[in-house]
Amino acid sequence: MYEYASDHQNSRRRFLGTTAAAAAFARFSWIAEGTPTDYRELQSDRYLGEVQLLAQIRNDVVFTEGPAVDRAGNVFFTNVPASRILKWAPHNRELSVFRSDSHGSNGLYFAPDGSLLACEGEAGHVTRTNAATGEIEVLASSFGGKRLAKPNDLCMDDKGRIYFTSRSAVRDPEDENVKAVYRIDNDGSIDQILAWPDVHMPNGIVTSPDNQQLYLIEAHPDANHHRDIRVYDLNADGTVTNGRVLIDFYPGRSGDGMCIDAEGNLYVAAGLHNTRNTSETLDTKPGIHVISPTGELLAFRETPEDTVTNCTFGGNDLKTLYVACGSRLVSLRTEIPGKADYRPNA
Repeated sequence: MYEYASDHQNSRRRFLGTTAAAAAFARFSWIAEGTPTDYRELQSDRYLGEVQLLAQIRNDVVFTEGPAVDRAGNVFFTNVPASRILKWAPHNRELSVFRSDSHGSNGLYFAPDGSLLACEGEAGHVTRTNAATGEIEVLASSFGGKRLAKPNDLCMDDKGRIYFTSRSAVRDPEDENVKAVYRIDNDGSIDQILAWPDVHMPNGIVTSPDNQQLYLIEAHPDANHHRDIRVYDLNADGTVTNGRVLIDFYPGRSGDGMCIDAEGNLYVAAGLHNTRNTSETLDTKPGIHVISPTGELLAFRETPEDTVTNCTFGGNDLKTLYVACGSRLVSLRTEIPGKADYRPNA
């Protein structure tokens, strides 16, 4: 059921040999004046290597998401509609199913102790899988007497607190919480730290290397809604203040997921090759955007397939960026390593 490409160069040639792919690359070889994200005069080679195809998922339904890397370097990522967590082992280039019936798991994150955190969208849960026993514990499923909207992505701070985004489709059902961002404290208590209408469609989320800022992607597909990255001061008690827009992708497709390097630059999966029956335009190019802590676009590398969704750092030196992209898992080498937290202690 699952196949992977062992020769990424041959796979790239096969990809470029298709008419649709060639047209896609040609379409984005120019830069339009006045785009909200300016791609002109970037020095992308200073930050990003070339895209390499690692694995391609062969299944009836495929939408990859949520990569996370364990201490041994194995890459875990999700096929959301198939409700599976997959595992790609770089030492032998083997792709396998880590978990079936994952309840629509989306974003993943490895805690320092090696346990796997997961946003189970279909179940409305955030869970933790014990690294030693495989036991799955539900950490969050409701707030204020209502179930959570679909948990989407998550991260941790240096105090062990978990931050996660939760969002339904465009309209919030009456029996669930509104679109929001939550914090799970070490004692298991849950706080809603941001919510509609202050946030419109929360998606990717990361903390800065010094744990002083919380970055949040807003990705609402409807016109006149947030499609940007917001940054908040992260206070000692886990609350956030002083929210402001770091970079605005509107009217293009916003970011989806992101990760952060040791110097505080964001690596953001954003953009589309083709429109998808929303108000999103093609102004945002499809691929990985490197964005500085001051909101400057530093680098860009196009990815080969819609929809690029999320990324994380791995490898022995934390300089390999793994990207979930349509039906593919791809990688890029980076000049700056990811923040140290991306390598679990166990």
